[in-house]
Amino acid sequence: MKIQVLGSAAGGGFPQWNCNCRNCKGFRDGTLNAKARTQSSIAVSVNGEDWILFNTSPDILAQLAAFAPMQPARQIRDTGIAAIVFMDSQIDHTTGLLMLREGCPHEVWCTDMVYQDLTSGFPVFNMLTHWNGGIKRNRISVEPGENSFVVPQVPELKLTAIPLRSSAPPYSPHRNDPHPGDNIGILIEDTRTGKTLFYAPGLGKIDPHLDPMMSNADCLLVDGTLWSEDEMITAGVGDKLGVTMGHLPQSGEGGMIEYLDTLAKPRKILIHINNTNPILDEDSAERQEVEAHGIEIAYDGMSIEL
Repeated sequence: MKIQVLGSAAGGGFPQWNCNCRNCKGFRDGTLNAKARTQSSIAVSVNGEDWILFNTSPDILAQLAAFAPMQPARQIRDTGIAAIVFMDSQIDHTTGLLMLREGCPHEVWCTDMVYQDLTSGFPVFNMLTHWNGGIKRNRISVEPGENSFVVPQVPELKLTAIPLRSSAPPYSPHRNDPHPGDNIGILIEDTRTGKTLFYAPGLGKIDPHLDPMMSNADCLLVDGTLWSEDEMITAGVGDKLGVTMGHLPQSGEGGMIEYLDTLAKPRKILIHINNTNPILDEDSAERQEVEAHGIEIAYDGMSIEL
């Protein structure tokens, strides 16, 4: 199984266009040792030619251009995108679908909650019907026993959707009424080798049902949005706590680092990193702490093979 990190930042990317926090200003000034990052998305393949795209960030065109296998050039119009899986309906994970309108119809997999959002509060699916019929929607169930599926274009991979404790987007009609399927994690198994990846860029709480699959996965690619619960507030760029936004911080009691320390098997990688997070600074004490715990930090262009 081949995994390509197309984008590794949270919404807004890094540096964020309108932000002058320590990280963003330092990067522009050349005084911060950090890599620029686009908004999070990954692609997974078996043969290196047909790829399942997980989320379509607003930066999707630049991400595709930066990864040559996404243009296999087998015919006059072509793409390496075999199918698209949406983990949620957040703006930073779905807006890029509009940029892919020339390639419609697309095979898109999503839960009922995501489908509801993308046909109502942010009706991107409806808009795209004007381009070759838009999308071919495939339903992802989050009901136990019904939540595994195979994308026919990449039949070697078995995908299992896991409902996560997180939040629907601000525009969602049910923003204040959370439902299973607003946000999912995906366990991806290569049925040829048995190797597994657990991918969850938005993870507000690690509930007990997640522990067995996270413990036994070969690789975790999980929420690295915030270092601390009140990071947005102390950075002066917002008034929400991490829990309110549906993201578990890395530090502190009950944080992501503490949980990942309990897992012996998986390779551990953080993704969806907010522009305010001090771990972006490769010389920071926070970065050194994460790495001392054997945890990696995803970057655009990172390649993983299981």
